[in-house]
Amino acid sequence: MKNNKLKRIFIPVFAAGFLFIAVSFKNDFFEIAKQIEVFTEVFKTVNQNYVDETVPAELMDTALKNMLKELDPYTYFFNEQDVIKFKINKRGEYTGIGAKIDQQDGFVIIKEVYENFPADKAGIKAGDVITKIGDVSLESYEADASALLKGSKNTKLVLEFKRQNKKQTATLVLDTVEINAVPYYALLDGNVGYIVLSQFSEKAAAETEKALTDLKNQGATSIVLDLQNNLGGLLSQAIEICNLFVEKDLVIVTTKSKNEEYNKIYKTKKEPVDTEIPLAIIVNGRSASASEIVSGAMQDLDRGVVVGARSFGKGLVQRPMELPYGTQVKVTISRYFTPAGRCIQSLDYTHKDESGKAIRFDLKKATAFKTKGGRTVYDGGGVNPDIVLADAQQDELIKTLDKNNIIFDFANDWFYKNPNASASNINIDFESFKAFVSKKDILLQKETENALNALKLSLEKSGLTQTANGQIIALEKSISAEQLSLMDKNKNSILQEIKEEILLRLVYRKGMYLYATKENPFIIEAQKIVLDQNRYTKILK
Repeated sequence: MKNNKLKRIFIPVFAAGFLFIAVSFKNDFFEIAKQIEVFTEVFKTVNQNYVDETVPAELMDTALKNMLKELDPYTYFFNEQDVIKFKINKRGEYTGIGAKIDQQDGFVIIKEVYENFPADKAGIKAGDVITKIGDVSLESYEADASALLKGSKNTKLVLEFKRQNKKQTATLVLDTVEINAVPYYALLDGNVGYIVLSQFSEKAAAETEKALTDLKNQGATSIVLDLQNNLGGLLSQAIEICNLFVEKDLVIVTTKSKNEEYNKIYKTKKEPVDTEIPLAIIVNGRSASASEIVSGAMQDLDRGVVVGARSFGKGLVQRPMELPYGTQVKVTISRYFTPAGRCIQSLDYTHKDESGKAIRFDLKKATAFKTKGGRTVYDGGGVNPDIVLADAQQDELIKTLDKNNIIFDFANDWFYKNPNASASNINIDFESFKAFVSKKDILLQKETENALNALKLSLEKSGLTQTANGQIIALEKSISAEQLSLMDKNKNSILQEIKEEILLRLVYRKGMYLYATKENPFIIEAQKIVLDQNRYTKILK
């Protein structure tokens, strides 16, 4: 009797629930189909009737990328050429010239030259501006010029470029370029093993394990894992790297989504290499995503001491999905949570300010969580180190200088003005750097820039720009003057960044890391912590 009563209640409730899901799905499907039909008609009508010739592929590429940009910076459409580049980043190898590049104003800027690869052998230097690749002049080339620097192995490529505004040419022979996830590791004083992990490509865990095993064989009794400037990569590699230091079957990260399919718990699957060796992990404001999974998990599990500056705060997970004609879309599918339950996403892309910028997480509203051993840690705004060596203001300053190529451009000028300089003799005049910055007319603090942009937008809407523009310009100049004062407070950090950029030109990346181990304050402090067993243990308790 009781069961029959339950059935009478359950069946209509279940039916109502099923009906709601079906109706909801039907409504969503109809709305999607409707918008696709409208978009198709607009696209076809414009291409057929526009006054000048159009390039449908370029229009579609722009439309899709701008549509997805409204969601977050990580949900992205990849055309055929983008897919090739994405696969290169994932594998960590490709056939090309062997240089890190950037595209500005239609030209290709060499940002870094990799030692003993084609660009290096041909005499190409960081700061060179490529103006012509083969027969293609980049002045009128509107597509992705980086594709012209790749091709079959042993292909000859003639480049025209400017170096310090002087025209030059070079002939390169394309070759296989392998980008190591672990570009450097070494045994430091006190038997401290130092490992730099620069990206989470498919080879990241294998290379980290090889470095760890080799260092232990050399006599390492503690490890410093450097994740500075590591923007992340493959989630699977982050879990495997954690597994090197913690036992099998431990939760490293949990992902949560509106889609049940993406709600997952990721655990370690293998036997570890070493669960006892003292471990310090270095992060900064440019350590993101998979770097934050590793540092956050090691912190939550009390397995290592995190040192440096608050990390970037990317707690969103993406998955690439195949589309027709060799294209892909990378979609943000879930948020990830550390073993203690923290989400460290710092920007809320569902809520934006007046200038259209995502709202930053308010650290005053952070929720407390407990690590495995009972220490208090907090969510939101990235992973906060156990030992904080740089505040948010300093890190934001460095990021802005990097974003505007200020340190890069200054290092180029210094390099060519000091042709006899050596790695052990780099003397930088900080006043000349400040003068260099003052000519660039930039705002060094993101919040200040956002506030001014919002003010300008508000004045434009109100029609008050005619009288206010002069006052805004005066305000910007006043802020610039104060920014020079801000740089004085962060002089040592800026000089360190400049020196490391110059070292890339003098002794390449391996040489730069060698000097960094002796001078970088983050590395030096991490080394001190793992050498002091009492201090190390006290921090973790």
